[in-house]
Amino acid sequence: MALTESQFAFMRDNPFVGVVTTLRPDGSPHSTVVWVDVDDDGVSFNTARGRVKPNNIESDPRIALTVVNPENTYQWVSITGTASLTDEGADGQIDRLAKKYLGQDSYPWRQESEQRVSVRIAVGRVSAVGFDA
Repeated sequence: MALTESQFAFMRDNPFVGVVTTLRPDGSPHSTVVWVDVDDDGVSFNTARGRVKPNNIESDPRIALTVVNPENTYQWVSITGTASLTDEGADGQIDRLAKKYLGQDSYPWRQESEQRVSVRIAVGRVSAVGFDA
């Protein structure tokens, strides 16, 4: 199932954070807040190698992401699917996200030793409230 145009625009055009849930090796959920990126290739977010999220995804690619409008909590999009990791374009992506979420041209908390990674979500299911059909 794909996102509708209005759901796609909702995530692309607004600096609304998402909550992403991955699965730990023991099967328990791990949820964290992420900056959401949406482009012609789909939905993604950015993190760094060595953190819990990419480690969990390498073990089990199942993932869920929910984005809620903070000014209207009855407007939200939730997707579930599978995630894949790619280093390609990840440094540029974190800078684009810093522009979207912070208004800054580059990510201000970059650590020289970290390797950024983009997490792409292959959407399996979409649930949403507050959008025209």
